[in-house]
Formats: sequence, C-alpha cells, structure tokens
Amino acid sequence: MRALVIDDERLARKELINLLSQFDQVEVVGEANNVDDAKEKIESLNPDVVFLDIQMPEKTGFDLLEELDNVPHVIFTTAYDEYALKAFQVNALDYLLKPVEPKRLGEAIERLQKKLSDTHERLESATESQQNKKLTLNDQVFVKDGDRCWFVKLQNVRLFESDGNYIKVYFENNKPMIHKSLNALDERLDEKSFFRASRKHIINLSWVEAIEPWFNGGLVVTLKGGDRIEVSRRQAARFKDMMSL
Repeated sequence: MRALVIDDERLARKELINLLSQFDQVEVVGEANNVDDAKEKIESLNPDVVFLDIQMPEKTGFDLLEELDNVPHVIFTTAYDEYALKAFQVNALDYLLKPVEPKRLGEAIERLQKKLSDTHERLESATESQQNKKLTLNDQVFVKDGDRCWFVKLQNVRLFESDGNYIKVYFENNKPMIHKSLNALDERLDEKSFFRASRKHIINLSWVEAIEPWFNGGLVVTLKGGDRIEVSRRQAARFKDMMSL
C-alpha cells in the first residue's frame, strides 16, 4: 500500500513514518508539509492512502480534498478531536488522534487493506498520471458544501447540473454545489460512463431508466429516482448510438 504522510509538523511526520515502517504491507512513498505540496505529490505519486493532518497553516486538510479531482483513501491524523465528527461526515476511512497509538494505527491499516482488496485490479492498473486519467465510476470525489462534506463514488452520482459558476451534484437525496464549470468537469469524466446531455446537464448512463422522444428531434431521459433530463437535438443522435437504440 502506497502511503503519503501530510502534516505541517516535521516531528509529527517523522513519528508517523516511523510507526508505519513497522507494517510490511505499507510503503511510505513521500511526505508533504502543506496543501500545495501535498496536491502536487498526490498527482505525481498516486498513493493508495494519505495520512492527512486537518489543521495546517493557510489551507486545511479539508481544503486539500476539495481541490483534488480524484481523492485517494483518507485517514485523518490530528490533535483536535473537535474535528472527529466532521471527518466521519465526509466518510473518511478512519480518524486517528495524535499522538497516534500503534494499536489504532494497525486497526486503520487493516480497514484500509479490506477496502483496497475490493478495487485491487483498478489500483494495479492505475499507472497513468492523475492529470491524464479519466474519472470512472470506480473513482471517488470530495464534495464540500458549506459545513457538510462527502466522499462520493462516481457510480452513485446520477446527474451533474450547471447552475451559474457552480455545479449541482445529485446523489442519494443530496444536491450540494461545487465551484467548477461543467465544461471542465466534462473533460475529466469517462465518456463511456457519463454523457453531456446538454449545455446544462451531464448524466450517468448507468442510471438511465427510460428514454422517450421530445420536441424538435430531442429526447427526454428518465433516471432511476425520477429525474427527467432533456437531451438536446444536437446530442440526441450521439446518445442513441451510445445506448444502441
């Protein structure tokens, strides 16, 4: 398991790296002391997991997750237990309070191993740099809207909807907003799994439940859950080809 340790305190990084050296299944591929450094190393080193401090100067650990296109597994490490609830709200793999206890670290690594075994093939084949890799249904993204945060598997996102300079992300009963353009997102998503239905919408093809003709040669797609999305006339022919109609 390739691990990256992110903490603004040098001694804290050294202590955790020393603890991790006792686990043969873990390889520490790097360390970072701030968010910008961490973002660059995550994109170049493609770690399986990051051990992430939350409270750091200028930008927090949550800020880092918000800036990433594709988020690796996250184990939070922090001295501030007030952040524990928020960490679990974003569905982090685990939360370790400093000073990190070897027993708790072992439990976190065991949980990580179980998680990685589910996606072993995908992780072994992920040799491209993160910048060139399209986001697939197996990838997860970090979504932050106000004080609420989530890790979301893209297979659970049924729809992206443009709303000014923001995108509304539809998953379960949630519709948080992220500050990103639909065009930029469209370039990052795997076209085999996601389809640009119009200037305003990108749909997850695995969520399509019904298709019907619409005005002026367009189509209306009904997604599982009931959302109805219009496919523009310009995109309708391409959509029919993709769905083998």
